This record gives sequence, structure tokens and C-alpha cells, in this order.
Amino acid sequence: MNFALSEDHEFLRDVARTFVKKEIDLAPLLIPGATVANANYDANWKKIADVGWPGLIVPEQYDGSEMSCIDLAMVIGEMGRGLSPSPFFGTLAATWALLRAATGEQKSRLLPGIAAGKTSMALAIADANGSVDGPSSDTHAVAADDTHAVASRDAHVLNGTKSFVVDAASASTLVVAAHDGTSLRFFVVDARQAGVRIEVLPWRDITRQVCNVTFENVRGERLPVDVATAWPWIRDRLLLVLSLESAAGIEHVLETTLAYAKERVAFGRPIGSYQSIKHDLADTFGASECANVLALYAAWALSNDAADASNAAAMAQSYTSEAYVAATERSVQIFGAIGFSWEMENHLYFKRARANATLFGSPSVHRARLMDSLERSIREGSAA
Repeated sequence: MNFALSEDHEFLRDVARTFVKKEIDLAPLLIPGATVANANYDANWKKIADVGWPGLIVPEQYDGSEMSCIDLAMVIGEMGRGLSPSPFFGTLAATWALLRAATGEQKSRLLPGIAAGKTSMALAIADANGSVDGPSSDTHAVAADDTHAVASRDAHVLNGTKSFVVDAASASTLVVAAHDGTSLRFFVVDARQAGVRIEVLPWRDITRQVCNVTFENVRGERLPVDVATAWPWIRDRLLLVLSLESAAGIEHVLETTLAYAKERVAFGRPIGSYQSIKHDLADTFGASECANVLALYAAWALSNDAADASNAAAMAQSYTSEAYVAATERSVQIFGAIGFSWEMENHLYFKRARANATLFGSPSVHRARLMDSLERSIREGSAA
């Protein structure tokens, strides 16, 4: 079996790397006190839309590219390597929600705009306590009772709050998890309505926009598939994205730290020649290799609907997120005092690593879910 990337995958990865290096500029964030407001979020989105990336996972029948998770991995990895501030993550999340939970008519109406880059989106699923897997919700929906309701679109009115919504402030449309009195459902909401209030949080990662969203008598269109059915499929793909970002981030951190260790001279020798520095770099190299393997295997498993795809996504996110944090901590230490300064990129990668390790569950949460899955498989095997 050949585990190497195909020429097409390598070409796609190289094109994405060239684009990110040329078009994404982190310099505005290397100024003391910079926030996500300085990250050129919307300008970067326009560039990304121009090259067609919003449609990567949209099926061809809705004007998209219909790429697999392996194909997507080539692009996501390079965006993670360059940190790439933009509402791409939120749009991917909401697109997957539509693909899993919407009707054919809803997909035909909503997905072409995403593929064309005209619609940026966000998925609002977490409650104030950060929970994304619970049966309840801080947001509730009731059926619209006015004569203007379009029955085929299942109009509802939403009230409540969703927390930690990635890319909400840049989104024109939101997919919101709300309880309709019977079960937790997804609703498509026009983010420009008067009753939608979006607050950008002082998130630790200033390359990513994270928000609280409040709904007050907001109209939403219900999707037919309930959240309990759709969310695990969506979650696994979001964990894949985070693990791909982290794996590529580790690679970048290793490259820049190794280059610095060769150039920085202390006591008459490059610091990379000292054994303690060699050990740290070797640890990061080993972690990088493992992270890449886990993330790419998860991409393959999800692309092929493998039986262990969900476990693979959990393992990839659990390992890569912790390895990314460790790699960025080592990098800051090797750079020394300059590594703590705003003018260096080290702190941006450190913050992304810390944030990636908390979105949609901590590493321990994913390991616990993985262990539950394995124990369940063992019991079922024994019973058979």
C-alpha cells in the first residue's frame, strides 16, 4: 500500500502554500496591543473567495469542487502554517451542518452562494458553559405564528445566546443550534437581522475571531435533521480541521526554531550545538512526524467513511493539540527573551496552539470519548 501523497495532492499543497505566503500578512498583529480587529479578516476572505476555496467541500451539483477531506487537508494545512486570519473555519463548519442536516431544496438555495464566495457563515452550537454535546440549549425556538411564515421553510423565532461562535462577526448567515421544545435542531438565521447582536470576545488567539451571539425574536429556518444525529459527523470534521492546523503549525514552529538555533550564537557557538537545545528540537521533530501521520490518517478515514473515522479524528485532535502547545512553548524558550516580544511571530503560534486545544473539547474529553468507543467495541465483540 502506498501512503505517499499523490502528485495532485502535492501540487494543491504547493499552490496553497504559495498563496498563503504571498497574500496573508501577519505584520499588523506583531504590534503591542493588536487584536483580531487588526487581522485583515474580511480582506483575506475576499482573496480566499477569489481562488475558490469556500467551495472546496460543496458538491458539484451546487457549483462546488466536492473535494475529499484529503484534498481539503492540503489547503487547511497551509492555512494553519500561515495562521491565515479569515472566516474560512466558520464557513466550513456551517457548510458541513447544511450538508448533513438540510433538505435538497435548502442545499440548492444556500450552497451555491457559499461556493461562489458570496456567503460567509458561522456555526453557533456552544452554550455559555462551552458544551456542544448536551441535549439542552441556551437558545430556544418556537414556530412562527404570523401569516407571512413560509410553511415549506419551517419558519421559527429564536431567543437566547450562543457562545464561542467562530467567525460570527464576519458571517452573513448563521447556522444555530436551538431547542424547539422537542429536540435540539439547527436553524438557518440571517445574521443581519436587527435582533442579532454579536460581541467579539477578547480571545487568546488574535488570528481567529470568536464571538458571543444573542438572539432576540430572530427569524430562523429549521433544518430537518436533529442535532443529535448530525453533530457527531460535523464534529469529526471540525476536529480534523483543528488537527491539520496544529500539525502544520508544529512543522512551521520546528522550521523557524531550527533556523534560529543555527544562527544564534552564545558563548562562541550556535545554540543549536548545545545538547539541551538538540533534545528540545528532536522532541519537536518526533511530535511533528506523529502529528502529521495522525492528521492525515484521520483525513483519509473521513474521506473513505472508515469504521474508525470518528476515533481517528478524536486521536488526531487530542495528540496534535497537546503537541502543538508543547512545540510552541519550546520554541519560545529557545528563542529566549526575543521570543516573548510582540514583534516576533512566536506568540501568535503559541496562542493558536492554546486555543486549538480548547475548541470543541479539550484533549482529555476526546480521549475519554475514544476510550468509551473502544470499550463499547470490546463489549460488543465479546457479546458476539
